[in-house]
Amino acid sequence: MRMQAGDFSDAVPFLKRPVNLDGSYTGDVGFDPLGFSDVFDLRVLREAELKHGRFAMLAVLGFTVQEFYTFPFFPHMAPVDAHDYCVTAGCGSQVIFWISFVEIFGVVALFETLQGKREPGDFAFDPLGLAKSEAVLEKYRLAEIKHSRLAMIAIGGFIHQYWVTKQTVFEQLGNFKSLA
Repeated sequence: MRMQAGDFSDAVPFLKRPVNLDGSYTGDVGFDPLGFSDVFDLRVLREAELKHGRFAMLAVLGFTVQEFYTFPFFPHMAPVDAHDYCVTAGCGSQVIFWISFVEIFGVVALFETLQGKREPGDFAFDPLGLAKSEAVLEKYRLAEIKHSRLAMIAIGGFIHQYWVTKQTVFEQLGNFKSLA
């Protein structure tokens, strides 16, 4: 049996496109090799992807800025080591408190999304009025989802790079140390 070109995923051309990934969401390229879209509601998956992507973008920014700037009263150290320092210094409870606070709003937003009151990830926050038309808004949505996906991969790469080489991102760029 010969399959039509439209039956395959744009992301992984040798795999069939998942049935639920019909291109209705911005940035949908049919990538779901584990079949999550067959089990979970796509709105829940998109909400989670955007939330984790936004935090990953902040993490990438914080990871790179921390190499050049240190807050007063904190010792200068690599970002991965700063995590361990904060845990031993007692900062972990504050982090958990504030993340829990953010998660409460996330759960409320998720229920609104499931009830159809808002689009996944849309908090109607545009203080600068950048999305003047629907076409511009779609462009920004596509940019956000692409940047989110890249940031989620990047922060994992930054952390693993430090574990392996004991060099931060910019230190590795300026003074490359081969693993071999």
